[in-house]
Amino acid sequence: MKRRDFVRTTTAAAVAAVSTPISASARGPEVVVRRTITPLVISDVSGIRYRNGGAESAIERAFRGITEGEDVLDALIHGVNIPEQDPTETGIGYGGLPNADGVVQLDSCCMHGPRRWAGGVAGIEGVRTPSRVARAVAELTDHHLLAGEGAREFARALGFEVEADLNTPRSRELWLEWRRRVDPGHWLDPEARKRGLGERGEETDPDVIGRGGGDAVAMSPQALRRRADAWYRAGLDMVAEGLIPAHSFWGTINCDAIGPNGDICGVTTTSGLAWKIPGRIGDSPILGAGLYVDNDVGAAGSTGRGEANLYNLSSAMIVEFLRQGMHPKDAGMAILERIRANTVEPRLQNDDGEPAFDVRFFILNKAGEYAGVAMWGSNENAFAVCDENGAREEPLEGLLAR
Repeated sequence: MKRRDFVRTTTAAAVAAVSTPISASARGPEVVVRRTITPLVISDVSGIRYRNGGAESAIERAFRGITEGEDVLDALIHGVNIPEQDPTETGIGYGGLPNADGVVQLDSCCMHGPRRWAGGVAGIEGVRTPSRVARAVAELTDHHLLAGEGAREFARALGFEVEADLNTPRSRELWLEWRRRVDPGHWLDPEARKRGLGERGEETDPDVIGRGGGDAVAMSPQALRRRADAWYRAGLDMVAEGLIPAHSFWGTINCDAIGPNGDICGVTTTSGLAWKIPGRIGDSPILGAGLYVDNDVGAAGSTGRGEANLYNLSSAMIVEFLRQGMHPKDAGMAILERIRANTVEPRLQNDDGEPAFDVRFFILNKAGEYAGVAMWGSNENAFAVCDENGAREEPLEGLLAR
């Protein structure tokens, strides 16, 4: 064989050998390396500051469950059951601050990332742990949300204890104080009466512009606005005076986690805004508003002004920002900017034209990166984290400086 024919033949054979697929048997067994993630749990401060007399907080119980092999959502719900049942936490579950009529109405939502499950309850009464009922909705029904009496009877049918009243002496005492502040002509302060200070007569009320039979009164539009503001401002005054923690006035615990296999779940549970109109439903039980989970991307949940999250579908938008490659902190700041831009009504703005409310987000992504952000930053604004380094509080990053 001539030299050029030899080179041509051997080169062709080599190319054929490279381009021909190797059979599975020839390659030998494949070794699949499964990526592990350091487990992580994040929440608002209710997840670390309340223990219901036990040894663990919500984030500690959830982290322990995850590291011991529990399903991530089950571990989270076991965790939030702690503050839900803690009578000293007045923004969640048992002893949560009631609505304007003095009735405790609870909301909750949960999402199971790998199974694509979601369930929620809204305005449920009499069940201390609405997060467990929300999980039952996700697991046992074709629905995502049950509300009011239907949610309560669903819980009763499953064997949940349904109590006549979820108020504690403390929550009832705070409600009575609020009633006295917004309607002192009807709800009297017994201590003031003992001191002989008397009570304001209805006929001297400058807001009254006409009176019908019984208790009916006619109010000017300006007076109605003042009266409506009084309900809200009385609650904020109670916060400022230290009677109610700020996080309890707005209610809510959001708790999200990622497990060692990268599975992501989340749960939000709340007694809602203190003194709300009976029947008001906030963002907490609504998918995409108070909570959203995508197992391929991450999770986001919130506390604070629920109506802002409902209008902006905030948690779902944050997850979409994560999908685009944004870091959790940047994704949170982006939605805070959107809320800020959409807050155009003067009644919702402070003297500088900025939002006169707070809203906070707790965010993690598939890589285990996380962030806590808030509309308003301050030294007191914090969120809770639990990982292999233990449970701790970290500062929330504020879009605006308080």
